[in-house]
Amino acid sequence: MRTKTWKLLSKVSNKKEKDWLTKLLAKNRGITSPQELDEFLNPSFEQITGQSIGNTKKAIDRIEKAIKNKEKVIIYSDYDADGICATAIMWEALYDLGIKVMPYVPHRIKEGYGLANPAISDLAKQGVKLIITVDHGVTAIDQVEHAKKLGIDVIITDHHVLPKKLPDSYALTHTTSLCGAGVSWRLAWDIVAKLNRSYQEKLKSKLELASIATIADLVPLIGANRAIVKIGLEKLASTKRFGINALIKATGITPPIGTYEIGHIIAPRINAMGRIEHGLDALRLICAKNRNQAEELASLLTKTNSKRQDLTSKAIESAFTLVKEEQSVGVITHPTWHEGIIGLVASRLVETYHRPFIVIAKGEVYSKGSARSVPGFNIVEAIRASGTFLNAGGHPMAAGFTIETKQIEIFSAQINKYAQTNLTDDMLEPVVNIESELETKDISTQTLSQIKRFEPFGMGNPEPVFLTRHMEVEDVRGVGPTSAHLKLQLSSHSAIGFNMGEFRARIRPGYKIDAVYTLNDDKYNGGFQLKLKDLEITN
Repeated sequence: MRTKTWKLLSKVSNKKEKDWLTKLLAKNRGITSPQELDEFLNPSFEQITGQSIGNTKKAIDRIEKAIKNKEKVIIYSDYDADGICATAIMWEALYDLGIKVMPYVPHRIKEGYGLANPAISDLAKQGVKLIITVDHGVTAIDQVEHAKKLGIDVIITDHHVLPKKLPDSYALTHTTSLCGAGVSWRLAWDIVAKLNRSYQEKLKSKLELASIATIADLVPLIGANRAIVKIGLEKLASTKRFGINALIKATGITPPIGTYEIGHIIAPRINAMGRIEHGLDALRLICAKNRNQAEELASLLTKTNSKRQDLTSKAIESAFTLVKEEQSVGVITHPTWHEGIIGLVASRLVETYHRPFIVIAKGEVYSKGSARSVPGFNIVEAIRASGTFLNAGGHPMAAGFTIETKQIEIFSAQINKYAQTNLTDDMLEPVVNIESELETKDISTQTLSQIKRFEPFGMGNPEPVFLTRHMEVEDVRGVGPTSAHLKLQLSSHSAIGFNMGEFRARIRPGYKIDAVYTLNDDKYNGGFQLKLKDLEITN
């Protein structure tokens, strides 16, 4: 009856110690010393400023020159939540320093990802002398060369995996340890440290944007990223930004705002604009200067997100009919899919089949692809190894690319050939990592308080999952409009299993089950509840 393989990470050794669970969770996260544990549980601002993004001196010198010569500067954005937040951080900081700076957000469909030569040519005609990229640029070899020929210097700030050959940019600030907005904020910190230290306090408040981007871009929430999110969420709780407050109001979120609210409610609305309309409106929302403008834009983002959800649902429905079981890496195409939602379709397919998927919006001559992977299989390396793409970039778990339509079948064969030697059976096995077994008596508010010390949870620091054996079923119900969810009373504890309604017909009061779950606050009834991840009937 299990849906996944259960992997127990640790056994409880000594419950007599008051903080036994804290030590166990720390051990499972590779934290071995009291100092490391203190740094993890109490992330500091210095962890952020101590994160290296390469030598920033050349970039800062060039920005000083732009100030001195009153040059026109462009912050060239990406259109997702990370890129939009990164742009807002750098644009506002440089503008406040007195630079003649404007943002440029490309249109996904009309211009595509990253720097585009036609846009660079237009900017050159407008007298732009410096372009600063945020959240992209490391693959823009031809575009940077084009800019240089037109007398434009390019500073690249990016966090994507570096290709073998880099653009000949004026300066490169890069790390894969942060998201794009994190890199943008770190460079801005070094800029104001040299040019205007009095601005540093204001720049600290912009960590609220970096925290949204860090959560949205699914980077590991450890080290500097953990500090960004922890401090950024604190800033977000008292934000003065009209746009963020309007978006919170429009979505009906009840504070406090955490990683779930950002990852599942706020960030998707920011992303929706760049996916199917124009990301510029998302930037206008974040930087809105009055409440009326903010509320209008929040309404627009909400409506656009609903449209995005509808397009995604229809594409997912048709995608399931096109899956080929014999492919180790699923490659599916369709001529009517909107290229802005194919990444979401790929994510759902990976979630369902637990193998890498590449979803392609098929065009007449050129097609756009989006890929999602499983842990251990580097999808961007796999795409680059195929040798059939026009351009490709991304991360080990997610990537995007452009390909000639006539090359799709060859690409599919090549990437599946690559998978034969690089995609192992254990990578394809859906696994739920369990911190430890807990006895029923261990399920308590005291246990929950120790778990909360490890917040915020996310990539690299998952929410702790536990196993309790032989729990007695006292009540079984289906909840939701179609009884899609499973509601149980287990050994006097409330439990909910989202999208686990199919289990209801197999479970009866009096049964014993092994339950795999997270322990959470029960926001509706008070106290706490078990959020089920998997279960097995034991009698």
